[in-house]
Order: sequence, then structure tokens, then C-alpha cells
Amino acid sequence: MTVSRVLRDADGFSEATREKVMREVERHGYLPNRLAATLGTAKASTLVGVCVPSLSSHLIMQVLETLDRTFDRLGYQMIIGSHNHEQSQEEAWLKSILSWRPAGVMLSHKYHSQSTIKLLQDASIPVLEFWNLNTSPINMSVGFNEYDAGFEMSQHAIINGYKNAALLLAAADDRTITPERIDGFIKGFTSAGGNIVHTEILNDKPGFYAGYYGTENLLNHTQQADMIYYMDDAMAIGGLAWCQHKNIRVPKDIGIAGWGGHEAASVLPQRLTTTAIPVLQLGKLAAEQMARSLDSEDYKNVCAVPAKVVNGDTL
Repeated sequence: MTVSRVLRDADGFSEATREKVMREVERHGYLPNRLAATLGTAKASTLVGVCVPSLSSHLIMQVLETLDRTFDRLGYQMIIGSHNHEQSQEEAWLKSILSWRPAGVMLSHKYHSQSTIKLLQDASIPVLEFWNLNTSPINMSVGFNEYDAGFEMSQHAIINGYKNAALLLAAADDRTITPERIDGFIKGFTSAGGNIVHTEILNDKPGFYAGYYGTENLLNHTQQADMIYYMDDAMAIGGLAWCQHKNIRVPKDIGIAGWGGHEAASVLPQRLTTTAIPVLQLGKLAAEQMARSLDSEDYKNVCAVPAKVVNGDTL
């Protein structure tokens, strides 16, 4: 019973007893079965399931790293999965993770199948949606407004005198395009008197090379554009490299705007104009809100973190 109390970090033993027990634990290489320990009690496990669209995004990986550090400090552990922008894959992941009896579940973005929503409701555990802010969440939401991020960049472009914008996007299919941010840019730009002269969608994954050759494709389709709004910073950096290779002056001949606040964007000879996402703040706040709900403390249902336009040298 004393060993059990020590391993559960309960009370009723001295520091000398704790040290003696832990020496034996280390000598035997004992690892407690946390899942089994919860089966006979009302206490939830310390596992939190986290599902994201992809593990290749540097922004998502920064959020996951911050979640992991914060959960570790608060006494929880993550089980991570990805759904490749497929609602059916998210649903399959959820069915698998619920068999482990997690304390809570975190899902990036805010669009889910009806079957997924029903699974979450039946599970009766805290659910937190993060990344794209949901003002009517299942339980909790922590994120930024995608539409506002696109709109604010459009206003920045208009203020700087741009009138004819082109969009460069990349996706093997439409699932990876963020329509709310693109809609926000288009709405803001056109409502202020600007024109969207061309939209180029590459059948490819977003990246530096997609931005490089995509910029050539786009400018072969239109000579009217005085700026290009890229799907993300990696593509914008690739586009900037192509312009430099062709002696196209940025921003004098054409303006370039990215999105995401990629680390490389701030160390280029020309600092990229972009939208910075506060990934560290987002991850820390999301983990803290989930932990507060699991510990029966007060928490906020909706927490907005502001995305911010970075005024660089390319727009």
C-alpha cells in the first residue's frame, strides 16, 4: 500500500520512504501501467489525443512541440495522429484513440463529419479545437481567424498601392487549400477597389519549389498582376528566388506576400511581407485550457490569438 501511495504521488509517507521506494523502482526497472490503473477508478487517464492534418507542416510541428512541453509540465501526455485533411481518416483515428480511454481530445481545425461529432458527444470527454478559431465549438476552441488574416493582408496591399493581385496556391486536391483565408483576401481586396486578375492552383504540395516554378506559370498566364499572394511563406520564398533569377525587381516590378511567419522569411536579404501566426502562444494556451477543463477548473470556451501582418520588404 505504501509503494502504491508513493507511485501515485499521494500522501501518508515520509521523504525517506519515498526515496527508498524509488531506489527499488529504478533497480527493478519498473514502469507503472497508467491505463490499467484507471480501469478500476473514476479518475480519467492522463492521455490527451491530438489529431492534426499533417506532420510535415513546420507550423503545426511548432504547435505540437509547445503542446508537449506544456502538457509535460501539467502532468499529461499526448498521443498524436494525422488525418491528411480527410474527415473519414479523422473519424477512424478517433475510434482508435477512444479505445485507449483518453482524458480529452484535441482536433486541429473546426470541420468534422457528423459521425465524428457524435463519437465525441457519446465519449463525454473534453474536446478542444485549435488552429482555425471556432466561435461555436464542440467544447473549447483556441486559434486565430483565417478570414481576418486574409482580409488584413489585402488591406495592407491596398494601402501600399497595389491594385491587381494574383493568387498562387498549391494542392494535390482542394482539401489542403484554406478557403476562408483566400476568401478574406479576395473580399478585402475587391471591396477596396482592387482586382483579382488570376488564380493559379498547382497540382502539387506547397513548398519552395512549387513557389519557384509556380511563379513562372502564373506570370505566363497574366501580365497584369502587380502583386502575388502566396498560399504560404515557403511558396513565397520560392517565388522571390525565381524573380531574382529573372531580374524581376521586388517590390518595384511586382509585390510578394506570404503567410505563416516562416523562420526563413525573417533572415532573407529582403525580409518577406507575411502574416505571422503566434504558434507558441497558441500551443501553450490550448494545452492550458485543456488541462484546466480536465482538472475541473474554470476555462474559456473560446480563446482567440491574433495573427499579425509583418511589414517586410517585398510588398
